[in-house]
Amino acid sequence: MEQSKSFEASMQRLEEIVRTMERGELPLDQSLKLFEEGTALVRSCGTMLDDAELKIVKLMKGPDGEPVELDMNDEA
Repeated sequence: MEQSKSFEASMQRLEEIVRTMERGELPLDQSLKLFEEGTALVRSCGTMLDDAELKIVKLMKGPDGEPVELDMNDEA
């Protein structure tokens, strides 16, 4: 898998893998290869989301200029 693949492209490929595997028509060896690719994509997407969250936290600053970490579920 390409390291420079975007989050959206990775998610799209992951969805393709899931649809293909859900059909249950592949031989075991091909299913295992897709499972491995999917696992790598999940890990990569998780890393991209973690990085994005860190950037958001860094960009949010309080009135004193110091970063303020807010719960990601808080509505502004």
